[in-house]
Amino acid sequence: MHQKKKRVLLVEDEEGLLVTLTHRLSCENYDVQSAADGQAGYDKATQEAFDLLILDVRLPLKDGFALCRDLRAKGSKVPILMLTARGELADRIHGLKVGADDYLLKPFEPSELLVRMEALLRRTSGGLYAGDPESYEFGAIYIDFARERVLRDRAPIALQPREWELLRYFIKHRHITLTRDRLLNEVWGYDATPTTRTVDVHVAGLRQKIEPSPQRPRYLLTIHRRGYKFVG
Repeated sequence: MHQKKKRVLLVEDEEGLLVTLTHRLSCENYDVQSAADGQAGYDKATQEAFDLLILDVRLPLKDGFALCRDLRAKGSKVPILMLTARGELADRIHGLKVGADDYLLKPFEPSELLVRMEALLRRTSGGLYAGDPESYEFGAIYIDFARERVLRDRAPIALQPREWELLRYFIKHRHITLTRDRLLNEVWGYDATPTTRTVDVHVAGLRQKIEPSPQRPRYLLTIHRRGYKFVG
């Protein structure tokens, strides 16, 4: 039985890159549709069903940030990967804040794009991408996202607001190594000024509440010299 092709919408106004990526993704068994400006991309994304959207930031008529924001405002939960030539951290964080799931800086190798796409699609199949699942369970922990409630052995445990946001972010990006800088930028926000030690302190506090043995963590792992990974 042949596996159904994943449908990808590529919104890119640079013709050479559009042709190159369309060819490469088609060879990798993706069903690729394209648009050369943001308004056309919006129309396609709202009229057809896609498994993944790839949006350039600099687009005619409607830029990638506005396109992403408008799609999320309309209720779209399709994973979005943004392509940007801008190197400023604030621009990259802005893309994530308006609803993008990941970003890739130009120039890039097509193989790197494929890896990012596959990671987003795996998260989608697990029910975790733009929005949260209704609930999640690991070990003795049960999380009710709708009520923002965490239970351990059926008893409620109290999380500080930042611990809650951190746990939710770890679960959304489970099995992915997250650097301290990325956690600071995406959980605390780019306009905050904490240090990487802040992340360590909050992770330690979270482990006290969710790990069977905080000194020997089973779910929230330290990846030496890189950051943290949630494997629940």
